[in-house]
Amino acid sequence: MSATPNESVVLETLSQIIDPEIGCNIVDLGLIYRVAIVEGIVKVTMTLTTPGCPMHESISQGVKSALLNLEGVTGVEVEVVWDPPWHPSLMSEQARIALRVGNF
Repeated sequence: MSATPNESVVLETLSQIIDPEIGCNIVDLGLIYRVAIVEGIVKVTMTLTTPGCPMHESISQGVKSALLNLEGVTGVEVEVVWDPPWHPSLMSEQARIALRVGNF
């Protein structure tokens, strides 16, 4: 039986997924609200920058595909929520610098 990855490994993996409209990864954008790992199943609670985001399905599928490739992951559940709504203040400092967004 292989070991299930921890939250930092999951976040590192998710940081490889780029929001194609913004050009920044979903972790630094602050789109990942919660990660829970229970018996090989990774549950990700996340949001998108806007409720009408045309990349909704693409990003959700990217999350599932990336995490299913991790050793020890037997399933992935992605829940997209709108509360709390995303705001640029959730972005990491690296994302703010890269996207030239001021501090909040």
